[in-house]
Amino acid sequence: MRWIDLAHRWTGGLIGLLLALVGLTGAVLVHRDAWTMVPHKSDAVVRYADRVADAVERIMRDPSRQVRSITFAAPGFGVDRVAYEHGGAYTDQAGRVLVRWDTQWSRPELWLADFHMHLFFGDTGEVIVGITGLAGLAFVVTGTVLWWRTRRTFEARLWPRRMSRPAIVRHHRDLGIIVAPLLALSFVTGSVLVFRPLSSIVLGPGATATIVSAATPPVVPAAALNRKLDWRSVIQTARKRFPDADFRSLSLPRKAGGPIVLRMKQRWEWLPNGRSTLWFAANDGRLVEARDPISAPPQVQAYAMLYPLHAGKVGGLEYRLLMTVAGVALAVLGTLTVWTFWFRRPTRTPNLRG
Repeated sequence: MRWIDLAHRWTGGLIGLLLALVGLTGAVLVHRDAWTMVPHKSDAVVRYADRVADAVERIMRDPSRQVRSITFAAPGFGVDRVAYEHGGAYTDQAGRVLVRWDTQWSRPELWLADFHMHLFFGDTGEVIVGITGLAGLAFVVTGTVLWWRTRRTFEARLWPRRMSRPAIVRHHRDLGIIVAPLLALSFVTGSVLVFRPLSSIVLGPGATATIVSAATPPVVPAAALNRKLDWRSVIQTARKRFPDADFRSLSLPRKAGGPIVLRMKQRWEWLPNGRSTLWFAANDGRLVEARDPISAPPQVQAYAMLYPLHAGKVGGLEYRLLMTVAGVALAVLGTLTVWTFWFRRPTRTPNLRG
């Protein structure tokens, strides 16, 4: 038991602050749509294909910007988000620019999300976050083992009774056991999203290969992107294929010869951007393939539920508040752990003998 206690304390002292920052930013981002400041965000979502096509055509006609993608309005956030080669913009659902930025530092919702997912270090930062999540899961397991020995002294408190080291340690164990299920859910879902091979452990043997296969785009003839495509035809084709789905995103090819990808969300889907996907040829807008996620293997459908569970995109306000509690609790646990480990030392009684 002693080695578990040592490993728990030392690892917490080393990465506790990082866990605290990830937890706190996650708690804030759960409510991102509510606090993001942009005009027209309360507008009702436009679902008519003709009006969506009008907006796409207006956005694509902007000669001063090269559009990379459009994320369409969703319930609770009634504006479109456009990503350019450099910077981005929010537009109303008619395609008129409301706010434009050249760097993510102009928008707190963007740099907070970048920190939470990548620590501002791109793919390398994402790997560090994933490893931190796995360490957090180990904390939940070892913390539960350590708490079991002291379970008879359990006391539910939001803050330590005193700012002494024994009181903080006791509070750490008791608060940790209260939020352990929520933290375990956050760590598992977040880690699997970063390290896809872990899906075979969580979702069963062969899950990783099945998920990769389902996400692999169709082979399309290499063709240069035609930025003057008939976007109305593209949107109307998608509406015919998925007549009851919402338009969620339109992505232009990142590599030469790649397809245009349009994603839609059917009513039953949990994933915010949906997995109802259509691929179009970049040169003439011809539909290459459409995939309905309802026919996807069960492991693929389960994998699509991980992000909504992690980000609080299902269950309404009640579930978002639970994830907020988990994030704030993680921030408190991590911060006090680092403080007691590195700074708060027990007071030694002077030796008066001799």
